[in-house]
Amino acid sequence: MERPAGVVDFEPSEEHFPFVSRWFESSVGPIHYIDEGSGSPLLLLHGNPDWSFLYRKIVVGLRDRFRCVALDYPGFGLSIHPVSYRYTAEEHAGIVKELVEHLNLQDMVVMGQDWGGPIGMDVASRMPERIRGLVMGNTWFWPAGDRLMKSFSLLMGSPPIQSLIKKRNFFVSPLMKFSLQAKLTKEEFDHYRAVVPTPQSRTGIAEFPIQIRKAKQWLSALEQRVHSVLREKPMVLIWGMKDPAFGRDDVIARWRKTFPDATLIKVDDAGHYIQEDAPDRIIEAISTTYAG
Repeated sequence: MERPAGVVDFEPSEEHFPFVSRWFESSVGPIHYIDEGSGSPLLLLHGNPDWSFLYRKIVVGLRDRFRCVALDYPGFGLSIHPVSYRYTAEEHAGIVKELVEHLNLQDMVVMGQDWGGPIGMDVASRMPERIRGLVMGNTWFWPAGDRLMKSFSLLMGSPPIQSLIKKRNFFVSPLMKFSLQAKLTKEEFDHYRAVVPTPQSRTGIAEFPIQIRKAKQWLSALEQRVHSVLREKPMVLIWGMKDPAFGRDDVIARWRKTFPDATLIKVDDAGHYIQEDAPDRIIEAISTTYAG
């Protein structure tokens, strides 16, 4: 498909991203996504500061059994960077919902990690009739209450760090790079750097840590809605235990309070970015639970 005007001028490597890039005209402009394979839809939602590239190995491993759909939120990856957009988690969830309706995805499995968790849970809780099951890893869906998350939000939202994020691409390198347990090649990691080449293009990345605190009301409503409409849905929790933010038993316990029958898979040698650190474990977990 021809690249729309206004999106990042970056061509992913066919070796590392062997997919057809597609765009749909959302309410805020062209949104990039991939749609690979056939079968039950598998909606794959990224967090910060990444994009659908994060799911490349999982898509390759599952597209013979699932219809794998992964998008880039506005301001991320190969999607539009809208000027009037506020880059809130609530807005991102609304765009994902638009794509689900645009593609008429039914009987789908939703996977989310980092901010893809609350965004995915929001979408799922607003259209539970379309949901077959859930897969969540190293994420949350409730208002941030613990000291670690609040401190991270305050630090990353401070003027000096916001300046580093926008001017030096600090969230991608070194923060994301040093968080990875997997050893990526320079070309692979450049796919995360190259899609945000300017300070302005990093606005969405800079806003996400601020949202940890600012989205309190949205997250509070989401938590209540999840309890009301998603508790009976099948859930797989796949957790990288080397993640200082979420790789803790108390975070897992919070999930299991709502989903006591969830399948739990702890990956001791994986960190926050489990899609890079443990793609084979994710492929196996989704196949075992939802294939067929």
